[in-house]
Amino acid sequence: MSFSVRLMTKEDYEGVRALWMTIHGFAIRSIDDSREGVERFIDRNPSTSVVAVSDSGEIVGAILCGHDGRRGCLYHVCVREDYRRKGIGKEMVVFCMNALKAEGINKVSLIAFTKNDIGNAFWNCIGWTKRLDLNYYDFTLNEANITAFNS
Repeated sequence: MSFSVRLMTKEDYEGVRALWMTIHGFAIRSIDDSREGVERFIDRNPSTSVVAVSDSGEIVGAILCGHDGRRGCLYHVCVREDYRRKGIGKEMVVFCMNALKAEGINKVSLIAFTKNDIGNAFWNCIGWTKRLDLNYYDFTLNEANITAFNS
């Protein structure tokens, strides 16, 4: 089982989505992870996301990677189960780190669910630091929530 790692393009969406659907414990969002949402993300960050492709042309790994001009972030880091433990995840992360560095970004973060034992073990193994000094907050932007917030 060999693979290659390359820049993700908009044309990769169907293959990336198919990969996402095979990952246990993985969830996608109807708006952000739709074709339009991913294309918008790639338009904003055209040189930082990555896919791993098998010899047969199937996408077996993917990372949505982007930045806001100050800090980079990795989203939806995944490798198909039968391709794990072959260095694909690490190679994709290095690809993203180099892409961010080339754009002048010197700090990158990610969010891993606490119940994602495989993912958390991976990040610990490759030397990422788990932050214990902050809380992560989330707010869904829709009309009902914005109206309630503003009341």
